[in-house]
Amino acid sequence: MAVERFPVEAGQIMLFARSVGDDNQIYYDAEYAATTEPGVTIAPPTFVQASAQFDPDYFLRPKIGQAWFGSGKEPSGAQSGGGGGGGTGLHAEQHYEYHRQLKVGDVLHAKEGEGRSWEREGRRGGKLTFNESVTEYYDQNDELVITARSVGVRTERVVEQG
Repeated sequence: MAVERFPVEAGQIMLFARSVGDDNQIYYDAEYAATTEPGVTIAPPTFVQASAQFDPDYFLRPKIGQAWFGSGKEPSGAQSGGGGGGGTGLHAEQHYEYHRQLKVGDVLHAKEGEGRSWEREGRRGGKLTFNESVTEYYDQNDELVITARSVGVRTERVVEQG
């Protein structure tokens, strides 16, 4: 997600924390947050994933009037598009490296890049191809805040249920 502008706002942080079931006061209570080491309201660890909603081209973001490929099996009749081969793909890993805390008032922009690629032989789906993508989130001062690494895996062939 190479989002151009992602403002980090208190309400967004509170709602995100609630949506993942994290009731830590540092995510919504400015008075409490002032007594902590960061001294301000900060965002939960995976909060930058919400930047997808600021990217108009993010492929999993629903678009009004268009068939949508979401997390269910063909929820609106849209096909995944997939890649090469007859297999399937899935999200395998997500890693975050924090260079500093993400806080209310930051305005992020992201830069995407490719990471490592490797293959392994699977037991049921044939060859497994792993691809890492790296997204770096920079603040309004162009300082690196978070590096996110995502690993996807694609199987050589569809695994039959049995």
